[in-house]
Amino acid sequence: MEGTAAGAGGLDAVPALEIDPILDDRGTRIIVCCGSGGVGKTTTAAALGVRAAERGRRVVVLTIDPARRLAQSMGIDALDNTPRKVDGIKGSDGGELHAMMLDMKRTFDEIVEAHADPARARAILENPFYQSLSAGFAGTQEYMAMEKLGQLRARDEWDLIIVDTPPSRSALDFLDAPKRLGSFLDGKFIKLLMAPAKVGGRAGMKFLNVGMSMMSGTLGKLLGGQFLGDVQTFVAAMDTMFGGFRTRADATYRLLQAPGTAFLVVAAPERDALREAAYFVERLAAEGMPLAGLVLNRVHGSGAAGLSAERARAAAENLEEGRMGDRGPGKTGLRGVPATSSEPSHHATAADSSARPSAARPSAAPEAAPTADVTEEHGTDPDTDQDLARLTAGLLRLHAERMRVLAREQRTRDRFTALHPEVAVTEVAALPGDVHDLAGLRAIGERLSSSRGGS
Repeated sequence: MEGTAAGAGGLDAVPALEIDPILDDRGTRIIVCCGSGGVGKTTTAAALGVRAAERGRRVVVLTIDPARRLAQSMGIDALDNTPRKVDGIKGSDGGELHAMMLDMKRTFDEIVEAHADPARARAILENPFYQSLSAGFAGTQEYMAMEKLGQLRARDEWDLIIVDTPPSRSALDFLDAPKRLGSFLDGKFIKLLMAPAKVGGRAGMKFLNVGMSMMSGTLGKLLGGQFLGDVQTFVAAMDTMFGGFRTRADATYRLLQAPGTAFLVVAAPERDALREAAYFVERLAAEGMPLAGLVLNRVHGSGAAGLSAERARAAAENLEEGRMGDRGPGKTGLRGVPATSSEPSHHATAADSSARPSAARPSAAPEAAPTADVTEEHGTDPDTDQDLARLTAGLLRLHAERMRVLAREQRTRDRFTALHPEVAVTEVAALPGDVHDLAGLRAIGERLSSSRGGS
């Protein structure tokens, strides 16, 4: 990062994350961008997709971000559950980019339609409990993201899939989702409701009546008979599909552990975001999943880091209190005004002119008069000097605040690198605004791939 030196335990103590070798490696088939919400995962995933496609890969980016600005930055009116080709990619060797946005409910519907006969599928899709489950059950979005990843990988149409994980309160939700849904499907309540369907016939109805009567005293009052009926119908229809959910979840989980997968943890240089990143790094290690490194996003820099916050603040105070020595008229540095002159501006101009041989020639006279006028107008105005001092003091205070931000970000980053010196890191400079087009995504990609992220 420009303007800050990596101290002990800082960037010098950890390996640099090299992005281009990951993108160029044909053995890399899946890149998962993960981290807490609001750290730039979606933009990072899109920028990686653009860069990989323009380096010859056939890429699909699966994003979870519903914001239209990402689709617009790729020149697409809207993203949906179907991959759409992105035009304007300057790819070589057949490089292409497709993008899609996960539709959680539509993905769930596709699973039902693919693994159930038409009559059973219709019964499931129209079931009120299923509609509630597919639209809002905790962990459904994360689980469906993994389902869609498995579908894309099975098609083998793209040689690189980049996944933007869902924005969760906890970055761990993405890994926990399959187990959470499996626990729900394996729960005692679901098993109890599945039992009548497994027995079948009159015996099943008899068992169902006994089971429902056992639950009616408590669950019936708590949830309502209609709700229990909807759940029972849903379970009976979904019985043959439950095992498929668990099997596919396990297969996708193993896919994430495979050598062809690379996890990139994205974080901002803030305490909470890096704490989440640390949790995720530890969880990935515990699960045996391949971590490529940390992308530290939106890092601030300064082109004048040699001026410390303390010195800038002291200089601002001196200017505001009028303690800057030798300040007088003509200190604005205008042409034709001696630095030590305290005489009126027309005398200063004349003295300066007499010192130059060319001033004696008549042809030089027309040039002298405007210089005198400009100096009289700008060089000796006390209000101008005061305005300049106030402006300079304000800029110095802004610089002091920027240097404090840089120091805080560096301390936060160094705490992470001290705890996880094995994790490769790259830094990406904060941009003045949002990314609105492919050129902006290319710029992010260049920063990601340059040494230490091009801060």
